[in-house]
Amino acid sequence: MKHAARTGRGLRPSGAMAAVATAVALAAPGPEAAAYNTLDGSLPIVIAHRGASGYRPEHTLAGYLMAIQLGANYIEPDLVLTKDGQLIVRHEPMLDGTTDVASKFDASRRSTRLVDGVSTTAYFASDFTLAEIKTLRAVQPVATRDQSYNGQFEIPTLNEVIALAQSQSAALGRTIGIYPEIKHSTFHATLFGAHAIEDKTLTTLHAAYGNTAQAPVFIQSFEVGNLQYLNGLTQMRLVQLIDADDVRADGSLSLVNPYRQPYDLLLGGDPRTFADLLTPEGLAFVKTYADGVGPWKPYLARTVADGVDRNLDGSIGIGDRRVDGSTGVIEAAHQAGLLVHGFTFRNDSGGYGFTDPVAEMAYYMQLGIDGVFTDFTDAGVAAVASIPEPETYALMLLGLAAIGTAARRRKGSIKGAMTAA
Repeated sequence: MKHAARTGRGLRPSGAMAAVATAVALAAPGPEAAAYNTLDGSLPIVIAHRGASGYRPEHTLAGYLMAIQLGANYIEPDLVLTKDGQLIVRHEPMLDGTTDVASKFDASRRSTRLVDGVSTTAYFASDFTLAEIKTLRAVQPVATRDQSYNGQFEIPTLNEVIALAQSQSAALGRTIGIYPEIKHSTFHATLFGAHAIEDKTLTTLHAAYGNTAQAPVFIQSFEVGNLQYLNGLTQMRLVQLIDADDVRADGSLSLVNPYRQPYDLLLGGDPRTFADLLTPEGLAFVKTYADGVGPWKPYLARTVADGVDRNLDGSIGIGDRRVDGSTGVIEAAHQAGLLVHGFTFRNDSGGYGFTDPVAEMAYYMQLGIDGVFTDFTDAGVAAVASIPEPETYALMLLGLAAIGTAARRRKGSIKGAMTAA
């Protein structure tokens, strides 16, 4: 499960082409110019975060289909288990915020459980059979987003999401991958047994795609132990998610439970935080069981709240933060041989240092991020399209070199003419 970076090598030119090749070599900084700044030099991918969740209720087949139509490379289903052990697609085990469950089942069906150490009273998917879940309809949890699709779409199973991705891949002639997240592994283990959700996930994914690293699949989790367990059972690519509580004014990350560290590490008495997993030592550790990291984006680019109204709208918000550049995490992860997929890019919130979501994603892409999780697939696709192709850099540099050479020749000719005069 180790993925080495690929580097391209060109043929040695001869004859008249040698002069052009020499000019390119002088103008370009090196072989890296022939590739994007990603780990393997390929285009960054666009991951539809919970589907086209900026436009449709999250985790619905309609939302996934829209994301595919908008150009997503991967669609992201979050996985939880029903009472009868079926994998359904919800952002959390709690159904309250994203379905109409409260209008169809009375409060007696609510229960109180610990979720990552937090006592939570809610309608839990684990208290409902799949047949009952199928009577529910999805709703848009973000009040400022379009509410007109509420009550229209069923809650899908993982199998249904896979079927959609595979059928659309065939219809469109391009591969649409899936990027499932195993939600709250420890929570599910207390209800269904150790690694029950992981085993069910792998059984489903292997049946659909085979047990191969070439499958268009990434499996992600905020916990560590379940990824280590999966690493011993599958060749599919694994991603360690990295969270935090907030961003301080100076750009540093606030780490407060339950966002301070992976919950299974907390329970095991391991002091390592999410931030520790992004140090060189932490990345080396992650590399022993995973193929990538999925950090919250403030880990990747430092922004500072310095009180300047940069967008001149008369108020100071997170979009006005000063962008100070890469934190070095992308570079360190690539040095460790790990992909970097950052979350979450949204048009309507969370643009630290940016008010234009396309410009924000393009900035991270030029830093070298390998993929972006976004609620607005079209913005992600536009960001990919906006970053110059590697060949464009080389041509631009070659053009500048040619202009400089011509200018020197012109100066030489003028000087010679003046001398002759």
